[in-house]
Amino acid sequence: MDEQELLKRITINPKIFGGKPIIRGRRLAVEHILGMLAAGDTADTILEGYSWLEPEDIRACLVYAHRLVGHERIELLPSVTARKFCWIPAYGAAQNKYLK
Repeated sequence: MDEQELLKRITINPKIFGGKPIIRGRRLAVEHILGMLAAGDTADTILEGYSWLEPEDIRACLVYAHRLVGHERIELLPSVTARKFCWIPAYGAAQNKYLK
């Protein structure tokens, strides 16, 4: 299954988790799967905990995260208080803020 097909498994429903990305319209957020993987859970452990979940769903979460991180950029912005430059992620002009 290619990445485009995997990404079709990730959906957004404003009525579920405030519109966060979820898996196949179910009440399981992508961030939850990523958090379990980051905590050291294996894909097999996750699949055992959710009988309806498929291995491709976990791959879809990883592809989604990869695509999201791949579009981040880092900008050097001056710190107002320390008068030093700090690296902070920039997600768009509206979210660029000086560090406090």
